[in-house]
Amino acid sequence: MSDPIKGRGAQFNTANKFLRQQNVREHVEAIDEWETPAPKTQFLEIEAASLVNKVESPDVAMQYSMNPYNGCEHGCIYCYARNTHEYWGYSAGLDFESKIMVKHNAPKLLRKFLEHTKWQGAPLSLSGNTDCYQPAEKKYRLTRSLIEICAAYNQPVGVLTKNAGVLRDMDLLAPMAAKGIAAVMLSLTTLNEDLRRVLEPRTATAIQRIRTLESLSKAGIPTGVMLGPMIPGINKHELPALLEAAANAGATFAGYTFVRLNGSVKLLFHQWLHQHFPDRADKVWHLIESGHGGKVNDSDFGRRMRGEGLIADMIAIQFRNHCRKLGLNKEKLRLDSSQFFRPGQQGSLF
Repeated sequence: MSDPIKGRGAQFNTANKFLRQQNVREHVEAIDEWETPAPKTQFLEIEAASLVNKVESPDVAMQYSMNPYNGCEHGCIYCYARNTHEYWGYSAGLDFESKIMVKHNAPKLLRKFLEHTKWQGAPLSLSGNTDCYQPAEKKYRLTRSLIEICAAYNQPVGVLTKNAGVLRDMDLLAPMAAKGIAAVMLSLTTLNEDLRRVLEPRTATAIQRIRTLESLSKAGIPTGVMLGPMIPGINKHELPALLEAAANAGATFAGYTFVRLNGSVKLLFHQWLHQHFPDRADKVWHLIESGHGGKVNDSDFGRRMRGEGLIADMIAIQFRNHCRKLGLNKEKLRLDSSQFFRPGQQGSLF
């Protein structure tokens, strides 16, 4: 195979099931003369129709999510959100990490949503789909604007990211945390820097993420980690070390997911696995299948995020035991919705 494209997780564009005509490289290993140039990132500003989405899945600990960006430059090869890019006419492959759709009207949409008379301030999650602190945030600052609005309304918000950029907004998050209306969760996948570079190429290093946890925790912001995905034969063995590093950095809660390769992610991950780990690719693939009833993906609630079978059960037991040992998840994190108010209505009282 040709040398991997530096800084990208995907190496090609998978077919889009919504398009009738397209040129795609379906069999990467069979076309020696095909060269894929490294794509430059494009930021596509769009006028979004909505921002806040109700989360129907019982597998994730969030009720509502909001994502200021579609697509994600982090390039994590395992990302389940890649498939959503196909809805917009793009590919889940290189397009997902190089064509970033920017919802420039996101702040306006959030204000409109919070002003709805039926809204009672249930916690909102930033990054239910793509990372709100991906590189685009340095330029557009949409995430900061959304947090500023949440602060003005005492709207509880939880942040999930794998980028140290969240430290920029500690001046907003710390006062909110003091009121019990803000928390941050760092996604942590590996402590092996060589693995991180190819698994999730444009993310913060593990050391940066651990230091970010320390800084957030010292500032009084409740912090946790999401380990995931756990991939047997790749990073599964790191679970104890990841939890210990997080706990030592001040994290108080943790979660994890078992790898699942939905839609086009199956093709992308298969190519990635054989390119970077040819010596164990088939074994890893079969281990993933063992966690999903002979397939590499399970769409059923209750199983899809945790897997099933011997390997998945071992991960679950190991996770519980180490969380207990390290004092993680002693108490369930709860953000306070009782303080929510609309600034305009509050002002009318005086």
